[in-house]
Amino acid sequence: MAALTTDGANVMDGTKMTGKELHTSRTESPGPAKMVGTKKKYRSRSASASSLDSASSGSYTGSSSEEDDASPREVIQKNSGGSSDFCVRKINQHSYGRREIEIAEQEMPGIMALRHKAKEDRPLKGAKIVVCTHINAQTAVLVETLVTLGAQVRWAACNIYSTQNEVAAALAEAGVPVFAWRGENEEDFWWCIDKTISAESWQPNMILDDGGDATHVMVKKYPAVFKLMRGIVEESVTGVHRLYQLSQSNKLSVPAMNVNDSVIKTKYDNLYSCRESILDSLKRTTDIMFGGKQVVVCGYGQVGKGCCQSLKNMGCVVFVTEIDPICALQACMDGFQVVKLSEVVQKVDIVITATGNKNVVTRDNMDKMKNGCIVCNMGHSNTEIDVLSLKTADLTWEKVRSQVDHVIWPSGKRMVLLAEGRRVNLSCSSVPSFVVSITAATQALALIELFNAPSGRYKADVYLMPKLMDEFVSSLHISAFEAHLTELSEEQAKYMGLSKTGPFKPNYYRY
Repeated sequence: MAALTTDGANVMDGTKMTGKELHTSRTESPGPAKMVGTKKKYRSRSASASSLDSASSGSYTGSSSEEDDASPREVIQKNSGGSSDFCVRKINQHSYGRREIEIAEQEMPGIMALRHKAKEDRPLKGAKIVVCTHINAQTAVLVETLVTLGAQVRWAACNIYSTQNEVAAALAEAGVPVFAWRGENEEDFWWCIDKTISAESWQPNMILDDGGDATHVMVKKYPAVFKLMRGIVEESVTGVHRLYQLSQSNKLSVPAMNVNDSVIKTKYDNLYSCRESILDSLKRTTDIMFGGKQVVVCGYGQVGKGCCQSLKNMGCVVFVTEIDPICALQACMDGFQVVKLSEVVQKVDIVITATGNKNVVTRDNMDKMKNGCIVCNMGHSNTEIDVLSLKTADLTWEKVRSQVDHVIWPSGKRMVLLAEGRRVNLSCSSVPSFVVSITAATQALALIELFNAPSGRYKADVYLMPKLMDEFVSSLHISAFEAHLTELSEEQAKYMGLSKTGPFKPNYYRY
């Protein structure tokens, strides 16, 4: 699927990035978390288990999203083909999951077009891919596309709350080894990832990651297998940061493709998708009326921009916090007041984090919030809100509904915490299928490129998506809008110094 530019360079070659400007990210050790802190008080619930960002982080049992006391690991299930190489909540839910996947396919023109175009060539024949992503109807379309293109896949979830059980059952019924269910505990989370790596007659050679957990387990527990990898494709800020940590410490022995910072993923998944899903998440969980509410959005990157746009359009008074003067100036020019969180935390109705950093909202901030303040996270990392600091003896946790908890102070003040600080849009709502189609097509192309790249094209480093690949993914989707591209004439192309078939912008161009 590679093509040549006018100067003969392969346009599918990734552009090497440097990690100087990237912040350090989380590090963790796979395995169950240790209990920390003092005894906690609970009302109508027990506190919830979660896969936190450190193996030494606190966890507790039970969940506001818990569906079944019995662990799927304790139940022997088989699909209609007689296979038991999977672990899902209930395999008999597969028919419902299949219908959801079929609905998603209708709204995912790009990845379906790629599946149709490449199914005869089977460019992933021989690829054995460890997949660690969110498990829902949209990502199922991606995984089934990878299988159609010749890959073998073993799949675990990157988030303990975002798995759609019926979709996991549908993939298990179709013969894909899936190890995931909604509401996993800490030990389950790492066990599921391990099952995607270690299996009889299974030697993985590719990783498709969202957050870097599968890569982390591979490096720490299976270093010999990791050295034989053909490549890694990573789609999150957190996972990319972790890849740079590996690279800077000379522990990255395979090439990796940074999908997160590709133009099309950054704009469409981070901006346009979050612009819609933040409202959906808050409505579903709290039934809130947006008009007149005061909201602070921490971070004005693409995710923060999308959140701010939609909240402003709904009549909210929106404040922004930022560390980057460029992003802060953008927020000012867009009509938002840039503040420090401490300046507004006592009066706002909603606090939303979208930074990918840690301890953005601290216990001190939460102590000062007014009664009924809603706190949630839209960033990838689940460390943005210091949830661990809330698991103390002086605070009471009360389950309200699925993914919604009241944290109650001794004074009677209540804070509404959504999804225990995890990504609220994936835990409490849905993501537009069309946007996932864009990201999925990009991930599939990155896997195809790394798997088929000749020896020496990529070194053990982190690469950006090539520009032509972004343009190709876009072209797969614009037909859904009945859009018609204007074509350059020979004279125009020569004047601009471009190929008529692209790429149409230099790598340094900022969209």
